[in-house]
Amino acid sequence: MPDRTAPPRTFFGGGQASIGNDILANGDLVISADFGTSGVKVGVVDSDLNILARVTETYPLALGGNGFAEQNPEDWWAGFTRAVAALHRELPDLRKRVGAIVFCSQVCSVICADENGTPLRPCLTWMDKRGAAVGNKLIGGFPSVHGYRADKGLIWLALANGAPAKNGMDPTAKFVWVRENEPEIWARTRWLLDARDWLVARATGEITSCAESANLTWVMDTRRGREGWSERLCKMVGVPIERMPPIVQGEACVGGLTKKAAGELGLDRDVDVLGGTIDVTAAALGAGEVEDGALHISVATSAWIAGFFPGRRLSVPHAFATITSGLDYRPLLIASQENAGSAMQWVVENTGGDMQDALQTMGPLMADDPMFLPWMTGERVPVDDRRLRGTFHGLGLHHDTDALRRAAVEGVVQNLRWAFGLVSRQRGADRRGPVSLVGGAAATPAFAQMLADALDREVRVGEARHAGMLGAATLAAPVMGWADSATQAAARLGQRANAIYTPDPVRVDLMALRAERLNRIRPDIVRSYRRNGGHGDEQGTFEP
Repeated sequence: MPDRTAPPRTFFGGGQASIGNDILANGDLVISADFGTSGVKVGVVDSDLNILARVTETYPLALGGNGFAEQNPEDWWAGFTRAVAALHRELPDLRKRVGAIVFCSQVCSVICADENGTPLRPCLTWMDKRGAAVGNKLIGGFPSVHGYRADKGLIWLALANGAPAKNGMDPTAKFVWVRENEPEIWARTRWLLDARDWLVARATGEITSCAESANLTWVMDTRRGREGWSERLCKMVGVPIERMPPIVQGEACVGGLTKKAAGELGLDRDVDVLGGTIDVTAAALGAGEVEDGALHISVATSAWIAGFFPGRRLSVPHAFATITSGLDYRPLLIASQENAGSAMQWVVENTGGDMQDALQTMGPLMADDPMFLPWMTGERVPVDDRRLRGTFHGLGLHHDTDALRRAAVEGVVQNLRWAFGLVSRQRGADRRGPVSLVGGAAATPAFAQMLADALDREVRVGEARHAGMLGAATLAAPVMGWADSATQAAARLGQRANAIYTPDPVRVDLMALRAERLNRIRPDIVRSYRRNGGHGDEQGTFEP
């Protein structure tokens, strides 16, 4: 087994050596950055976990046919530097007060980098599905169970507590796709990095990965006490283990800023850059949901249901499991859904409206409104199938634009209800308490209320749009002297709530009736896409 404690490798012109958390950072503020699909949210956070100033900068996403979805990593960094420049203008003493920088980011991206950490091609983002076909060849074969060759599936489940998704979005399929379609790039690749990995390297010169990104490559052993890259899984996928970066914890100090990065950011080089994490872990911390079994829901471009558990959990038929987090490898359950805000936005834009205005004026859900399945780019949980597509069911001549928009919102909510019902059956899940909602949609009262009605659970909304930023900032709490651990700091965030939505009994009954109807028609719609999709074997199983 490789040495998991090996120090990070230094590139991008050098950087300070990694240090331990027993040394407190200089300054009293943290810069926290949440890198999403369309932009980065950057904030300055104080010791009370208040955001003193914040800026959002966008960057491009290149989309094309056959699942093409790429970004230029330097666009992420340029957005970050623009945001920090704006924060300097808002807080003139920022330079002397910043003690640490923390990144959280989108996950399941692949950056092929050379020895110096320079990208050899644009990043294949989490949305890129070009590797689906070759990825399915890697995981499939006879005898097959749920689309996985039995022997391979058992190895993955035993070592990694999961296996590559069949929709091609995990890094595993992307590795194979690059190897088969761009052999010259693959031959020159020294490091295989996720988005967070590259950002930390760009800031510090240190090549590292976080536990969450490592787990989702499906070449990491996540068994307790054996956490690290697996030679066996790397060979099974065909990835040289030496291309995988050293894994660091989220609270660890990776290094200081390089001279180049410090100059671009207008900061001193002794600012500590923490290990950081992915968006899901940051959101769990930002929601304050740090107790075992406590679940939160995030709804933005995509959606997820997530929460920490005391041990590994797995649902092969429904494509969700715990991954190992960068908080001492604590298991974090993630059930990801591909389409949420993106599907609602598509319906609103194509009915000639503005998203916020539409949600405020669309009116209450009606019993005979059409049904909407939001699978615009396929789905992952609870059914893993890239062939699925968005569908309106039950349209009538009397339905107007508002009915279509209500159906779109309900479609996302019912999709979450479907997955939430399965996740909440997991041993140790909290089945009674309030559910925290984060992400852009959480700031919309109509959406939050409909979710409360669908789940028949109280929905709690705090810093809805900035949970990732705040959660990432808690990782700096030990080095800043704010708390003994990130989870201790994050627990304070769980005590904040800007809004609480209580289920309406009448609407609860209506949502339940429509959910029953949807449960009857959903299997037929799934089967229709599988019969006509032409993309391979049937995938996933069905349980209402």
